[in-house]
Amino acid sequence: MNKSEKQLLNLYRDLPKAARSNLLDFAAFLAERYPPQTQVAQEPLEIPRPTEESVIAAVKRLSATYPMLNKDTMLHDTSALVTQHLVQGRDAMDVIDELEDIFRQGYQSMQNDDSGQDSDA
Repeated sequence: MNKSEKQLLNLYRDLPKAARSNLLDFAAFLAERYPPQTQVAQEPLEIPRPTEESVIAAVKRLSATYPMLNKDTMLHDTSALVTQHLVQGRDAMDVIDELEDIFRQGYQSMQNDDSGQDSDA
């Protein structure tokens, strides 16, 4: 459960019963008004790594492989590595290997967060 979800749950719990009903009605209204976008895969997609690939293409491939990861969260680490390659001349293969590790770790971290979610209820 992320910070916003926890905050919403705490607000809900602090409301009197009648107000809780209003909050649920409003949430249902918003859910109808903003239907969910396409379902995001919860498992990584199998997109093979080409034998020759640029760092930018690798970031795009990994973003497509792990569509469930928050791109804003991944931006800091990925942009630092891309900069190391483009500005400092770091080897592309090494950077791509590290990018793959970062995305894999991000996915594992997300899985660990999700598995602990049920025990909070």
